[in-house]
Amino acid sequence: MHNSFIARNPSVLWFLLALGLFTIGVTILSEAGLSVISTSFVKTLGKTLCLCLIAIAMDVVWGYCGILSLGHFAFFGIGGYAIGMWLMYARTEGIVLDSLSTQVIPPTPAEIEAAIGNQIFGVVGSSDFPVLWAFADSLFLQLLMVVLVPGLLALVFGWLAFRSRVTGVYLSILTQAMTLALALYLFQNDSGLRGNNGLSGLQNIPGFESTPQSTISLAFFYASALALGLGYVLFAWVVSGKMGSVIKAIRDDEARVRFLGYHVESYKLFVFTLTAIVAGIAGALYYPQAGIINPTEIAPIASIYLAVWVAIGGRGRLYGAVIGAAFVSLLSSWFTGGGAPAVDLGFYTILWTDWWLVLLGFSFVVVTLFFPKGIGGLFDYLVRKPS
Repeated sequence: MHNSFIARNPSVLWFLLALGLFTIGVTILSEAGLSVISTSFVKTLGKTLCLCLIAIAMDVVWGYCGILSLGHFAFFGIGGYAIGMWLMYARTEGIVLDSLSTQVIPPTPAEIEAAIGNQIFGVVGSSDFPVLWAFADSLFLQLLMVVLVPGLLALVFGWLAFRSRVTGVYLSILTQAMTLALALYLFQNDSGLRGNNGLSGLQNIPGFESTPQSTISLAFFYASALALGLGYVLFAWVVSGKMGSVIKAIRDDEARVRFLGYHVESYKLFVFTLTAIVAGIAGALYYPQAGIINPTEIAPIASIYLAVWVAIGGRGRLYGAVIGAAFVSLLSSWFTGGGAPAVDLGFYTILWTDWWLVLLGFSFVVVTLFFPKGIGGLFDYLVRKPS
């Protein structure tokens, strides 16, 4: 029993219990129950759960394996684009078919496709479907893209970087360069993904046009909670046992692990690729709740924010990553959404929409200097505090 997975990871049961109670509580308080919290806030909570999932992935690759990736939000965005393409195509197809149904002569498949293309790409001055949209009409294939594209990109990038034994700050710069290159490409109108306009209207789920947004938002909240729970269990298994010991040893002393005969590159590539796939899944759940995705979501600053969340929560602790992401995300929504009252100093009025990033940066510095174990470290202190 002492060697069982649960015995090695007691936080798993506590986390799943807390997540389950939280899900039940939101359901009761939502418009489907007591109508205490609004549909928009349910969406905010669902998006927060998705951010917690990518924060866990970031914690595994950085806090446990020692790879400071400044590009994991790119994988998150790729997952969002993959599902967003199907959502836009299917929704636009329905609109086009309804508008053409009044014609005396039924439209040909080519005319239908041209009309769909004009609706989607007219904003960038085109009507032709790019190669990237080859599978946009298939939900199954686009769901595969959610997993395959981030996974293959991470696999190729990681193989090239790790086999060259690029480590430390140089690896962080490479991941940031990859993210910047991808973002700059997506900003172009001829990228095939509508340039700076991005993909919009993703909250309108094809086939559920008559379903209230309150019901749809709750369904996505459930899906996000399920994904977070499964992701937590998956990564708890990865970082426990022999594999977890090797991963943490790579973080602490990579040269010694290599000297002991372990193929360090394989472990790092496995962690990097797996976390990229989970990040893509988190993005695929996040953006239908956000309703829009554009290249700014993939900009390098987003991945830096992700590292800040993990640091504030406490890296090297899965629950710490969840705490950090949830805390900063909800606080950000409160400050930037106008919830925080302005502070009138007489000679100057502090508007938190302008000062939130400064406060976040200051918090990161304070945590780094005085609380290196983050918020999660406080729980360790309380649990291990001698009686």
